[in-house]
Parts: sequence; structure tokens; C-alpha cells
Amino acid sequence: MVAYEFYWFDLTKGYELIGILPERRKNPERIAQESIVRWGENIFGREIEIRNIYFIQVTLDEYTGRTLRPTPAFITQK
Repeated sequence: MVAYEFYWFDLTKGYELIGILPERRKNPERIAQESIVRWGENIFGREIEIRNIYFIQVTLDEYTGRTLRPTPAFITQK
């Protein structure tokens, strides 16, 4: 299952995980970066400055609930 981890940038603490939201939309044409950020803003509150939010797409294992994160592009796998 596709999900998004939302992070908020705090000047004193740096990036903090504020939540994980599963993707429920079936139509991939409706999934855009702006809509994901707006969705996070609606869920986590409008007091969070939208330009201080960022997200990464992750995969949640349906059986274990474990989060599978993408491998960073600069790491070479053998």
C-alpha cells in the first residue's frame, strides 16, 4: 500500500515526522504533489506553515505494517 510520511521543519529541532497517511485515491491522475501537501495540511492543521512541510512516498507492508522506504539515489546497490 502506498503511503506518505509527512515531515515538518522546525528551526530548533530540524525535520520531525508528523504523521503517515495512506493513499486511498484509485485514480492516479488525481494524485499530484500539491494535492498531497494540501491533504497533509488539512489533516495535521493549518497552523503548520505549508512551505515547512515535505513528504516522501513509502510503501506499507499490508501484512506486517512495516514501512519500506525508497533507497536514496546516491547509494549504489551491488
